[in-house]
Amino acid sequence: MSADAAATLVASPLVTLDPSAVLALGSVLEAVGEAVFDAPLWVLEQWYWLMDWVYYATGLEMLNPRYRFMHRAILVGLCVGVMAPLIGTFLVHRQLALIGDALAHTGFAGVAVGLFLNAVIDLGVSPYLTAVVVAMIAALCIELISEVTDAYNDVSMAIVLSTGFALGTTLISLNAGGLAVGVNQFLFGNLSTVSPGSAAILLVLFAVIVSTVAVTRNQLLYVTFDETAAAVSGIPVNWYNRVMVMLTAMVVVGAMQIMGVILVAAMLVVPVAGATQVSRSFSESLVVSVVLAELAVLLGIAAAYYGGVTAGGIIVLFAVAIYVCAVVLGKLQSARGERAAPETGHIEADGVDAGTGD
Repeated sequence: MSADAAATLVASPLVTLDPSAVLALGSVLEAVGEAVFDAPLWVLEQWYWLMDWVYYATGLEMLNPRYRFMHRAILVGLCVGVMAPLIGTFLVHRQLALIGDALAHTGFAGVAVGLFLNAVIDLGVSPYLTAVVVAMIAALCIELISEVTDAYNDVSMAIVLSTGFALGTTLISLNAGGLAVGVNQFLFGNLSTVSPGSAAILLVLFAVIVSTVAVTRNQLLYVTFDETAAAVSGIPVNWYNRVMVMLTAMVVVGAMQIMGVILVAAMLVVPVAGATQVSRSFSESLVVSVVLAELAVLLGIAAAYYGGVTAGGIIVLFAVAIYVCAVVLGKLQSARGERAAPETGHIEADGVDAGTGD
């Protein structure tokens, strides 16, 4: 904020702030803004340094310092491997596994909106940033449609999914202002298209998602396993439902970079489904699902680089193969009586204070 603008603001009869205080506030907000944008880029630089060190220690060609896009793809993949199961574990136990698919299609609409605006008015904004905004709005619409119309969640998800994909395809078909869209990279994902800007956005989303779940974990867990009791105990169930779907939207857009619209929902579901086969509690299932997701991501990215295949598809195939192995292992454990749960796939909720959700 300039000195003239601050003086004008203070001169208003509705404002009685000290000009020095206004200038100080403007400086603080500017510093916070710079920190928000600079911190992810600093992390990215440190990641480059780490990948260079690993390359010189192992000689792995895909980690060659010339291939910075691979370094960014691995970083994005590792973040997705944490975020997707972290949110997916709650979704699967709430029987909302398909919400990721709905939000992925609206995320695609958000990408189309960003590309459209950049072509028409030269807005200069990242399509992934507009995808985050559109997907979060769509997530809220899913909840609001269910609350206002008393429709089942699958009905509201179907409405939002079809609307989002229709909007995206319409904007692309307009070809306004010379709009040219590489549709395949958004539908199927592409390792080489992970730019420093999109990786920075993903890092911010990662920090928001992990910190939010860490703070609200007990409340989300209580709402997941006993929504009625949570409401009776005073927990604002609708508010936490909205938090969950908005976090899901962030995960979907972040994972879209390497997974694509069509396959992004798989990372929310498949690793979690595998973890439930060999876990006895919610917390154990959460940890195991992250491990399985990371394994699928790393194997998939390596196979995509050395085999020349689409990253999203091969990552999902590895995730499904790991799921099959988990099912077999779970059956063997059940047959040997090594598990306390009465049947494979049964997950018990962790202990939560029923009075407060804390």
